Amino acid sequence: MMKFEKITISKIQNFKRPNFIILISKRQRFIISAFLLSIGLLAIQFANISWRYQAIFGLTVLTYILSAWSLREGLNGIEWLTVLILPTLFTGGVGLFYFLLPSSWLTRLPVAFLYGLGLYVLLLTENIFAVAAIRNIQLLRAAHAVGFLLTLLTGFFLYNTILSFRFSFWLNFVLVFIASLPLIIQGLWSINLEEKISQQIWFYSVALSLIIAEGALALSFWPVTVSASSLALITIMYVVLGLTQHHLSQHLFKKTINEYLLVGIVVLAVIILTTQWGG
Repeated sequence: MMKFEKITISKIQNFKRPNFIILISKRQRFIISAFLLSIGLLAIQFANISWRYQAIFGLTVLTYILSAWSLREGLNGIEWLTVLILPTLFTGGVGLFYFLLPSSWLTRLPVAFLYGLGLYVLLLTENIFAVAAIRNIQLLRAAHAVGFLLTLLTGFFLYNTILSFRFSFWLNFVLVFIASLPLIIQGLWSINLEEKISQQIWFYSVALSLIIAEGALALSFWPVTVSASSLALITIMYVVLGLTQHHLSQHLFKKTINEYLLVGIVVLAVIILTTQWGG
């Protein structure tokens, strides 16, 4: 007689069902995260003005969570911080800058679209850093270029927001330093992708952030527009961060120094010439 095995409740519980999340590819997770956060950026404009900054903070935290979910396989140790800094601050910067724009759908819809596109590219870039920390990858140089550009763009959004409040010179100094430090840390760490943030990286990051903050302090006394001041600070970041990255990668040559300094001098000259010095 044929014997049938008794199916117990424990055997049913031990049966592993397909997990839908595992079936989602990493690139699909990037798209989902960028789409959801773009919708969130559009949604926060409906928030009451008294809840505006809480909504931006919530969206920024959500960015960290979704970015960690999207990149979770490649994150180890300090990478949970360094790899996720830029996507998180990118959202915070865009969210704060978003409310400085005219309250028109013709303006905010394109910004939300460009934000989603930028975040998707940023997740791809951070994925390259996470993978390159384990093994060599040919796209690393391209990732450095994109990461550097998006670091400058994020810095511009944050600086523009800080300066638009017309705080006192000492508060501008403190806030710009706080905003610059994490951007500089991830920008320098991404060059050699070390297992921890070395003392050298900490020293350079604090020093460069102080230079940018001192620029904000000086610009607080200049009769220049917020946009011009933000551009000046980004130019300072471009010069000091770019030169330090080349130094860390051992590719700092005289020609490179001259190129960066030339850009800084040209931008500074334009700002001085366009400043209304009269009373």
